[in-house]
Amino acid sequence: MSAMAGAVDLSALKSRAEANARAAAQPAAGGGDGGAAPASGAVIDVTEADFQAEVVEKSLQVPVIVDLWATWCGPCKQLSPVLERLAQEAGGAWVLAKIDVDANPRIAQLFQVQSVPMVIAIAGGQPVDAFSGALPEPQIRQWIDELLNALRDQLPGIRAAEQGGAAEPVEEPEDPRFTAAEDALERGDYAAAEDAYQKILDSEPNNEQAKAALAQVRFSARAEQADPAAIERADAAPEDIDAQLAAADAELAIGKVEEGFDRLIRGVKRTSGDERDRVRRHLVEMFEVFPEGDERVSAARRALASALF
Repeated sequence: MSAMAGAVDLSALKSRAEANARAAAQPAAGGGDGGAAPASGAVIDVTEADFQAEVVEKSLQVPVIVDLWATWCGPCKQLSPVLERLAQEAGGAWVLAKIDVDANPRIAQLFQVQSVPMVIAIAGGQPVDAFSGALPEPQIRQWIDELLNALRDQLPGIRAAEQGGAAEPVEEPEDPRFTAAEDALERGDYAAAEDAYQKILDSEPNNEQAKAALAQVRFSARAEQADPAAIERADAAPEDIDAQLAAADAELAIGKVEEGFDRLIRGVKRTSGDERDRVRRHLVEMFEVFPEGDERVSAARRALASALF
């Protein structure tokens, strides 16, 4: 049961899912094939966008068995129907989360998927057991029974489902480090907020939530000092790197996002060495201010790649 415990860190994908949720809360131009709404029930289709809610958070109540599959995979077509039927029979004691690895490559990368089908049990927000291949149904039933027996005292939803009741929701505790940083930001103390987020990253370099927050704080501090006149000054002095960076900040601050991105991409094209790297890093830091999937960022990333190579 403990073979996978701690082997996979879900925090990065969790943070990215939170960023996607923030993006979904903003007005969108149209739907995409990666934005399926969170589902309920014994069997759910999960994407990178709702992984946090449908797998990580749900696994605090009941085990979530993740079925990693692909449309081209023959054994997947044998295994998935068996898992679906067993999930329906379980009466809510566990949930089956089906994930297409081709459509959700970050999740496949997170779990280091080498082949499909791959089945992973998530409990308490972390992987606890797994198997690969299309096992016979009796062997799958035994695996699930052992899983539930081992977790029954740890997850309230298992016993509640078996007794026909509902478990009380478990509220995820706030991280005091983030609370301190957010409090500083609310006070307008950008230096203290930046320091708090940087300390998180010093101990957890891959904490995506802290990275995004740090970029937001740094830009907010610059934007508060941004001078709209910087745009005119930069237009008159295209070779002045400081002027171009200040103008790009001013453009983003007034909502001219594409203009700010384009300005710095032009700066990358006409500079070299340390100056080019300085402009590039400033632009990449700006990208972090926006949620995952923002089309303006995607277009600017492509343009930046073209300018660099």
